Parts: sequence; structure tokens; C-alpha cells
Amino acid sequence: MERRNWNGVIWVAFYALTFFMGSASFSHAADSFVVSIWGGHWKEVIDKATAAPFRQKTGLKLEYDVGETTDRLARARATKGAPQADVSFTTSHVARLYASEGLLEDINVSKLTQAKNVVKETFRGPNAVAIYGTIYTICYRTDMIKRPIASWEDLWSPELKGKLILPAFDPSSIIVASALLSGGNEFSWEKGWDKLKALRDNVAAFYSTGIQSMEMLRRGEAAVGVMNSPNIFRLQQEGIPVKLVIPKEKAIMNMDVVTILKGTKKLEEALQYIDILLSPEAQATIAIGFNGTPMNANAPLPKEVAERPGIFTKPEQWATQAYIIDEAQRATMLDTWKEKFRRDVMR
Repeated sequence: MERRNWNGVIWVAFYALTFFMGSASFSHAADSFVVSIWGGHWKEVIDKATAAPFRQKTGLKLEYDVGETTDRLARARATKGAPQADVSFTTSHVARLYASEGLLEDINVSKLTQAKNVVKETFRGPNAVAIYGTIYTICYRTDMIKRPIASWEDLWSPELKGKLILPAFDPSSIIVASALLSGGNEFSWEKGWDKLKALRDNVAAFYSTGIQSMEMLRRGEAAVGVMNSPNIFRLQQEGIPVKLVIPKEKAIMNMDVVTILKGTKKLEEALQYIDILLSPEAQATIAIGFNGTPMNANAPLPKEVAERPGIFTKPEQWATQAYIIDEAQRATMLDTWKEKFRRDVMR
């Protein structure tokens, strides 16, 4: 009898606790807005750019669902229609995967007051908005390379034998560059494959992280790299004699985007959040924080930032210096490109 009574007490307590936790969770969700994003520096910069103005405008506090790109895509798939987050940051080509699986809301651009102030490249289809861009391009140490590099074609020069580093984790930039030099593009990338294989003799190493690429240039283990522009800027800020090149065929532009997860109950607030991200003040914080190109031409950048090669502050720079790989094609082909690159070029 005594045992049965205690069991009853335990079950009553359990259900009471469950109800309390559920109510607390509901209350917590009602006064917060959840942002799915990468952790560390990405989260810090975005929070600095948006948290205060968003709270002031909506009364909601920002909460974060932090994780790597593929992990957060998996969570979005698992909670399709009832997402844990309201908006999600990802890369522009991965956003195409979200969209193809029905995970995103269309974005009503007419409700974005900043739409008129951003470059046309900001809107990556009906459901993704770019918040900044960086370029994958050529850089070289001027104390180790005497003949100026001005073209992707120059990477094949015999003078660079054993001096070049390339990214192993995403070879899209050099694959497309090779295709462009061979009369193709990302859709006819096979045209450049024999040329790409011929680049092997010039490669000193294939790097797996941005930090590794910087270390190789810093130590002089390589003289030339195909690298992401923020990492080149960091080397320059350290005093390493590295020059960033905008190839005459254009540099490869990459963009991080924000999306609205389908099923959010805070659709209007999500549009307000995106509008804040595109404001001049937030864009300046983001561009400086990520060493990237702002999407809003009115972002108040310091002169030394605005004048860096690879930071685009005018629409004509986008038109003449940036090549944007078709994002649907990149999303579809990336795994194939990586495997073929590993097999034919890295071996």
C-alpha cells in the first residue's frame, strides 16, 4: 500500500514537472526569435550587428541554434514544417538544397525597406538573401614570386612548379577557373579537366582548412595560393608580403545567405530581421567582422577597408571582377567534383 501511494506521488510530480517545463518552453519560445547559424566568430559578429536593433524593433530577444552547415541542414529536414529555428544562415549553394526540399519560405522583397539599397546580386532566388560576399582568388608572396600574376592561366607557369597550394575541401573555384580557361564553365566543367590535371606538378600541397593555408604562406612553405580573401587580408594585416590578385577572368565569388525556415510562426519578424541585416549599420559591422564585401552600397566602411582589392563597394566591381558559380549546379555537383578532384588531381 505504502509503495503504491509513493508511486502515485511520483507520477503526479512527474506530470506536474512535465507540464511546467512545457509551459516554460512555450513562454520561452513566445518572447524569443531563434537563429540557426555557425558558432564562434560568425555568431558573435551577427549578434553584434542585429541583437540590439531587433530587440528594439520587435521586443524579441535572439536565441541561437548553433552547428555546422550539414548538421543544421539535417535538423531542418528532421523538423520540416515545424522548425526549431525561425531563420537559418548557410552558404548560397546549400540554400538551394534547403529550397529543393521545401524547407524555406519565399521572401517578400517588397517588405524589405533596404531592398532598394543593395546590389542586385543580394537576392539569390526567391528564398535566400546574401548578407556578405568573399572571393576565392589567387594570392602570392611578392618576396618569393618576382613575375606578377594577373590571370588564372599564370598558375600553370613552369616557374610555379612545387609552389602552389589548393583547397581540398571544396575545389569548386579551381575547377570552374580551369573550365573557363578551356572555353567551358560550371555546366561544361569537363572541358577543363585535362588542363586541371596538368596543374598537379605545380602543387606543393592541398590544404584542408583556411588556417592551414595561412600557415603555409606565412612560413614560406608555398609561394602561391588559391585562397579565400579574408584569409589573405589577415596575412596582409600581419605584415606578410602577400598580394591579392583579381584575375582578368574574374575571381570566384562566394556568399553566405539568410533564409526563412518554412513553418515559422514569426514570419513578419523574420522579414524585419533580414531588413536589419541589410541596413547600412549592420552591413558595415558584418563586412568589417568577416573581412568581406557588403551587399548594401551605403555601408559606412573605413577607407582602408573599402579600398582593399577584393572588397566590392560599387555595382560595376561585381560586374567586372566577380564570377558567381551557378548555385544550383554547384549544389548538385559538389560531391562529384570533390571525389573526381581527389582521384584525378590530388593523387
